[in-house]
Amino acid sequence: MKKSINLEFYSPEVNNKLNVWLSEEGVSAGFPSPANDFKELRISLDKVVVKNEAATFYARVVGQSMIDAGIDDGDLIVIDKSLEPKDGKIAVCFIDGEFTVKRLKVRKGVVWLVPENKNYKPLKISDESELIIWGIVTHVLKSF
Repeated sequence: MKKSINLEFYSPEVNNKLNVWLSEEGVSAGFPSPANDFKELRISLDKVVVKNEAATFYARVVGQSMIDAGIDDGDLIVIDKSLEPKDGKIAVCFIDGEFTVKRLKVRKGVVWLVPENKNYKPLKISDESELIIWGIVTHVLKSF
């Protein structure tokens, strides 16, 4: 585990064979259907959230700058370093010596790191900024 001010990083356990039960029919968010029997399958969460094992990392979010994107303090995010950074994607960025997670906005050749919380201001990337787009967020794992 590596720790930053804003994120704590973890590597996936590639030998983890933990399988959990999955209802094949899904779970209704409306009224349940009493006619459906539960059909259960086994599922590996790593197989669901990890597409490129060698390029995937997890990070624990610290802070509130992305709450309107559904990313809260304490959430675990899945980051794929092999994905191409694009306008509108949520990315883990290394900016001027610190890690942060923000939405990428590219307008007329200018890159912005945009928080998803009105209490935070977007950051315009200047020529003097040291920016590395470290990876793209693919999933958010929450605790309730």
